[in-house]
Amino acid sequence: MKIIQTTILAAIALTLAACNSNEDAAQNSNSASDIAPSNAQKTTDHGVEDKSETSIGFEMTGGNIEEATNVPEEEKTALINSFTEYMEAFNEEDVERYMKTISKNPEGFNYDDEKIMVEKTFHDFDTTRTAENITVIEYNESQAQVFSNIHTSLEQIDSGAKLSQNGRQVTVFVKEDGNWLVSSVYYIGESTE
Repeated sequence: MKIIQTTILAAIALTLAACNSNEDAAQNSNSASDIAPSNAQKTTDHGVEDKSETSIGFEMTGGNIEEATNVPEEEKTALINSFTEYMEAFNEEDVERYMKTISKNPEGFNYDDEKIMVEKTFHDFDTTRTAENITVIEYNESQAQVFSNIHTSLEQIDSGAKLSQNGRQVTVFVKEDGNWLVSSVYYIGESTE
């Protein structure tokens, strides 16, 4: 049962935050066994061509998290607000609201596939994600990276099976029509309870 729960959580962790890569879609049927990482500590690097850890502003497996110093205050506020809206829309299981936080031209996943996966997730699971240590770690006028420590609590609606996981996430935002929208997500699970 623990293996099934871990597999479900790993699949949800991949689905939770704009994580369905175009490459994965070509290889997987979007089932938990297809997309679950074999190692819970593995970084999910959702379709980004440069898969080196330096491409996301810090090492996912450790290192210090440092706030970018070149972020104008109004942009920092806008980024944090966009991240908060992304999290709240997911937690409230509002598909349309959630999809408004997602880039129409993402780099790390397919927009239409993401909508399907989120609808399925909301149908099958009650999930709450909370974020701490929200920090803008990379910034330029068209792209930014927001680090956070994420706690995910998951309950499968049909079975009542529960699982919790802590992890580290970098959410990559792009600026589209004056709004910061999610373009890709990097996530690594730290522990399973």
